[in-house]
Amino acid sequence: MLTLHNTLTGHKDAFQPLDPQRVTLYVCGPTVYNYVHIGNARPVVVFDVLYRLLSRLYPKVVYARNITDIDDKIITACAETGEPMTALTERYTDAFREDMAALNTLQPDIVPKATDHIGEMTAMIETLIAKGHAYEADGHVLFAVESMPDYGKLSGRNLEDMRAGARVEVADYKRHPGDFVLWKPSSDDQPGWESPWGRGRPGWHIECSAMIHKHLGDVIDIHGGGQDLIFPHHENEIAQGCCAHGTDYVRYWMHNGYINIDGEKMSKSLGNFRLVRDLLEKFPGEVLRFALLSSHYRSPLNFSAELLEQAESSLDSLYYALLGRGETVHADPDFRLPEDHPVLTALLDDLNTSEAISALHAIAARLNKAALEEKPALKAELQAAAHLLGLLEADPSAWFQDKKAGDDGLDNATIDGLVAERTQAKKDKNFARADEIRDQLKDAGIQLEDTREGTRWTRG
Repeated sequence: MLTLHNTLTGHKDAFQPLDPQRVTLYVCGPTVYNYVHIGNARPVVVFDVLYRLLSRLYPKVVYARNITDIDDKIITACAETGEPMTALTERYTDAFREDMAALNTLQPDIVPKATDHIGEMTAMIETLIAKGHAYEADGHVLFAVESMPDYGKLSGRNLEDMRAGARVEVADYKRHPGDFVLWKPSSDDQPGWESPWGRGRPGWHIECSAMIHKHLGDVIDIHGGGQDLIFPHHENEIAQGCCAHGTDYVRYWMHNGYINIDGEKMSKSLGNFRLVRDLLEKFPGEVLRFALLSSHYRSPLNFSAELLEQAESSLDSLYYALLGRGETVHADPDFRLPEDHPVLTALLDDLNTSEAISALHAIAARLNKAALEEKPALKAELQAAAHLLGLLEADPSAWFQDKKAGDDGLDNATIDGLVAERTQAKKDKNFARADEIRDQLKDAGIQLEDTREGTRWTRG
């Protein structure tokens, strides 16, 4: 049975979907005003694993992850670059999609953009006003937190603490310091849409509630995101969704932990952001993915060069097992991962990816030592189990050949040509030339292995 840590209850709960024939999952996506950093990538990778797992367990999973393409940060970025908002947001949306694909993440079933759902947002705001949960003030529409008796239930905050703890000057048009913006006015030089309350744009929180309602329904099974979103974003989502429709909003809330960089919290002020795009210039995307999955998703993750090197080394050992030595082994096409498999069991326990990875290494160890007739089933087992984690998706030969390609000054075609020349030289009994080529490639960091099927080469 699948168990998930539910932020709302504070403990691991057995997962029971509303409809076993259609499981719904929503994850907060990026605000597209810049390239994404490794902290943004963690929830994408974590919930990609959950999506893979749910797809194994249930006949249909509907996974939605939004794109926030209207926000004050976007407006600021456009002002700095002089770029039209649509051009800027599309450029960074494409970059996000490319970066996440490099991390072996699957595309969600639905990728809604905020600007395509302005009508749904204004309709929801009108409903909240009509039900007494929102009010107009000074050109804004605000949610009245005091209208919801259990506001703060996700984050464990209460209204009196919020009032007492207000550290900044509260706008005088707010009835309570915790009241949050649903709609705000836009100046002539800012993006805006016509609404019952004048030309303006939506607040941050309303977009997710409106898109969830349109694409997934009044109540969904799982909502995921980073720990930093618990308050105020997810708390306010609950308020909007519950009060607009008179129902529950989300049954299971899941949040991944923070990422630290070399032992310090990642922050703009420290200048220690690590952009995924920059990291991909130095490491394969699968290395980044492995590093992100190496510890439990709810735990803080210390992201460092050492972690990436360990991830690469671990992947090398797994791919080495798949590559084999001496013979080419084809995976058993009829293999199916059993329900009690250790990798599956680990993931069913609140996505315990570190334990699942340990189980992968155990399979690889067996594969390395197995008799030839046992290898096809074990190779298939390793690949099937790894697929649940989005790992070992590359061809094993390509993994070792493409890593750090170009660092040795040789492209793959050149190496293939030299290997072919060496093979011909050996046939011609020109052993001096064959040895010369081997030494040339060895000096460049290229390792050759002569097998029954021919000569294979790897980098590093």
